[in-house]
Amino acid sequence: MKKTILSVVTALALTASTLSAAESYASVNGEEITTQDVNQLLQRQNVQFDALPKETKDKVIEQLIEKKLLTQKAISSGIEKDAKFLEALEKIKKDLALELWMQKEFVKVKADDAEKKSFYEKNKDKFKTPDTLEARHILLKTEKEAKDIIAKLDIAKNKKGSFEELAKKFSIGPTKDKGGYLGKFQAKQMVPEFSDAAMKLKKGEYTKAPVKTQFGYHVIYLENKEVAQTLSYDKVEAKITQLIVQDKYGKMIKEEVEKLKKDAKIVIK
Repeated sequence: MKKTILSVVTALALTASTLSAAESYASVNGEEITTQDVNQLLQRQNVQFDALPKETKDKVIEQLIEKKLLTQKAISSGIEKDAKFLEALEKIKKDLALELWMQKEFVKVKADDAEKKSFYEKNKDKFKTPDTLEARHILLKTEKEAKDIIAKLDIAKNKKGSFEELAKKFSIGPTKDKGGYLGKFQAKQMVPEFSDAAMKLKKGEYTKAPVKTQFGYHVIYLENKEVAQTLSYDKVEAKITQLIVQDKYGKMIKEEVEKLKKDAKIVIK
């Protein structure tokens, strides 16, 4: 309950500067129901108010009206003088102070160009796109069956078309109805024997020998291949900035905690 209240108070505090410009959908005893109220209610459902049908929008506004009425009732009852309310409010104030302070400290942390470029050079392996394949296969129970399929492909004029027809007729895999089409996938997603054989193919080629895996014998046809490559600095600069800033911020907070511990009187019970 306290976490819910805190998130509400935080949201209101961070958007206070925009309240005056917020759209009003209704008012209850002079209190406006704004876009902030609507967004706050819907944020957990991850839906946009404007995308809802009118009937649903009306229900949302009605729910907010009821909430306003109950809130006003709670306040008029004198709940703000209740000891539990005051205790919870004090906790919220402290949590909110910490959260806002941490946000202010976070925006102070920067990453300069030299740091970012150095990070990129030292961590290029983290910015590689994976080997990606687009392939079809015909899965068979025996090596002889696979060799027979390859022999048929060797004499076929339309290799791809023949591969699809042979897959539909002979493959025992779940992709047979799609002509053996596996779609696009990262090479490492497949068992090593399959990936290694497929990576050796050029676009439009098929394996000239059966590929044995734990599932049986495969004949593979490669539709396309994108070899792993390192992304350019420009494409990953934003990500690098984020990584550096987060690392700096984490270290800064840890150092601050260690300093505070030295002067604090801490009793663990």
